[in-house]
Amino acid sequence: MTDQEMADQQHPDENSPETYAPIAQDFENEFHTMSEDTRLPKEEVTTQLTSETYINRELSLIDFQKRVLAVAQDEDVPLLERIKFLAIVGSNLDEFFMVRVPGYLQKIRLGITKSRPDGISPTTLMRMIHQEVNALIAQQRVIKNKILAALEAEDIAILEPSQLPGPLREAVRLYFRDEVFPVLTPLAVDHARPFPFISNLSLNLGVHLMREVSDNGHSEFARIKVPVGDGLPRLVSINQVASHYGVDPLTGHKFLWIEDVIIDNLDVLFPGMQSIEAYPFRVLRNADIDYEQEAEDDDALDFRSIIEQGVRERRFGFVARLSVPTTISEKMLTHLLRGLEVQDDTQVYIIDGALGSANLFELASVDRPDLKYPPYVPKLPDIWPQGSSIFDAIRKQDILLHHPYDSFAPVEAFFSQAAHDEDVLAIKATLYRVGKNSPVVTALMEARDNNKQVTVLVELKARFDEENNLEWARALESKGVHVIYGVEELPIKTHAKTSLVVRREGNGVRRYVHLGTGNYNASTARLYTDFGLLTCNPQLAEDASRLFNRLTGYAPETRYNRLLVAPEYLLDTLIELIDNEIAAAKAKRATRLIFKMNQLEEDVIIQKLYEASQAGVKVDLLVRGLCCLRPGVPGVSDNIRVISIVGRFLEHSRIYYFQNAPKDQQILLGSADLMRRNLYNRVEVVFPLLDGRLREKVMRVLATSLRDTHGAWELQADGTYMRLSPGDNGHQVNSQELFMRNSFGLPLRRESK
Repeated sequence: MTDQEMADQQHPDENSPETYAPIAQDFENEFHTMSEDTRLPKEEVTTQLTSETYINRELSLIDFQKRVLAVAQDEDVPLLERIKFLAIVGSNLDEFFMVRVPGYLQKIRLGITKSRPDGISPTTLMRMIHQEVNALIAQQRVIKNKILAALEAEDIAILEPSQLPGPLREAVRLYFRDEVFPVLTPLAVDHARPFPFISNLSLNLGVHLMREVSDNGHSEFARIKVPVGDGLPRLVSINQVASHYGVDPLTGHKFLWIEDVIIDNLDVLFPGMQSIEAYPFRVLRNADIDYEQEAEDDDALDFRSIIEQGVRERRFGFVARLSVPTTISEKMLTHLLRGLEVQDDTQVYIIDGALGSANLFELASVDRPDLKYPPYVPKLPDIWPQGSSIFDAIRKQDILLHHPYDSFAPVEAFFSQAAHDEDVLAIKATLYRVGKNSPVVTALMEARDNNKQVTVLVELKARFDEENNLEWARALESKGVHVIYGVEELPIKTHAKTSLVVRREGNGVRRYVHLGTGNYNASTARLYTDFGLLTCNPQLAEDASRLFNRLTGYAPETRYNRLLVAPEYLLDTLIELIDNEIAAAKAKRATRLIFKMNQLEEDVIIQKLYEASQAGVKVDLLVRGLCCLRPGVPGVSDNIRVISIVGRFLEHSRIYYFQNAPKDQQILLGSADLMRRNLYNRVEVVFPLLDGRLREKVMRVLATSLRDTHGAWELQADGTYMRLSPGDNGHQVNSQELFMRNSFGLPLRRESK
């Protein structure tokens, strides 16, 4: 069966288009029933943000990890997918401690007590983070042990060297001598050799040793860096070792933690010494590069050098977290605390089991399809038969793609066909996170080979993608591509997802545009939910040209017809549209705001949403991650509901719906979350859907998401999340599963006559 046949089988014919029914009627009946008195306009009040109305963003972010962890706990999720969600929590916590926690540690050291509207001081917050994360990790480990036990029944297990039969254990010892020993560098610590520097994200072994011939009973300390990421796996495949050394393998898939292999062979590393104790420890350091420094220098700086220096120095930041196992001795822990200069116990995490759960991704990659989600083939738009001209399709009608349910192939074709189309004159694009082996970047380089004019803004400040983006920037420049790194205000990131193709047609040129909510990354397009619009609408195309001129030149007073661009125009326009909804509520008209985003934190927006609620506007917020707004507070946010959906795919799209806005502003999509960084410190692009047919499709997405009772959690007034359950009829709605059947979900109900 071909890929397309599989796709056709997975995607039955879509329902015939429904009438674009009045949204107020549709949602009033189905999603957000409220008593009439809570919707009556109240006297206008500006709500002050306090601990009663503002949730701490760091604690909210930890709450998000709890919801991710709940997926790992769900027995309906395949076992290896559950392992993957455990690894996601570990990876997210690593980033949290490298990026968010260091700022508060610095404030504590500087004696800064100022807090955000939640009123929690940095010192108090660090204690709360320590308590919450410890509880989260403890729960994660309980779940991990249950999953590992279930995997063992499936003949997948992580063993200890002592569990291996003699010949196999000897084969592992040979593997250690041949593959691991050559890359190890044990560092002794004594009066002449200071405690070594421990790099960020590194897994290490602390070893106490004693000379085999000694009469003083004095022990020595040595540190061994575990070579994870240096060409060696964290999980050593026992059967691969058995095969290599000609030993009978075990059944199924069996692994050893590489640190256990090293500990089992310490005699090879330290001949003449006796190992007294050996414990792993793991260090996370401040890894947030300070991009503000260049704004203080009047001289023109090579921004690539700033990024390169920041990436190099990232591993040298101060310690934000030290993780050690529960079995560690007091003597070893004391030695580590002193050597790492860790003085605050809130920086220390004592963990049951192997450290660094992000490495469980290796276990999740085991080749057992029966223990993973069934494969999913994304859908291709009917208007674009694969291999045909993407530009012909766009001229017929705007194309809206809902990834990962819709294929990313049309976006790749947009770039690849432009690169080889003799009528294409120029290509312009913004690149934020493109990933490895990027087809989009390859197409841009091929375009230059074909003498197209190619201009690319590569955002070097994309956190943890700096090195990858630097490599792509150099590769593009080597081909003669015009590569730029941002507007004149260097600290501002360019987060917009926009590309423009200029094509000669007839007696003139036509401009084709792609506008998206997600990155030009083929890998994440299979995992993240995002929207992409392909259009040749003249107004949007004109705005895209103006945007690129703003990015590449000096045009701070640029105006746009349709696009809402941050930091200049986005926030003010959003406030105006919310104010319009408030005015409609006061005029006794039906009102509705539905916002979908990753995170909500910005103060002015939160206050304005409170004002809308108090005026009687019904507000539904689909916020995947952190949310600082507190819904359901009597007299403040009675009319606001906050839902978070966590499932197979990462909810990443941003949608803003305003019921009483003009049709051409009623639905906005874009790259911006409602965060301070997005609205004030980034170049973001939010765009309207001008085609009513596409607006209906997005309303179907919102309607389907708001019906979810499978992966949906509702934020309560006390700041906790409650998982939603099926209604009285017991029918569970899994929005992501519905989107896999039909990219835009359930049809809207027709207005009853």
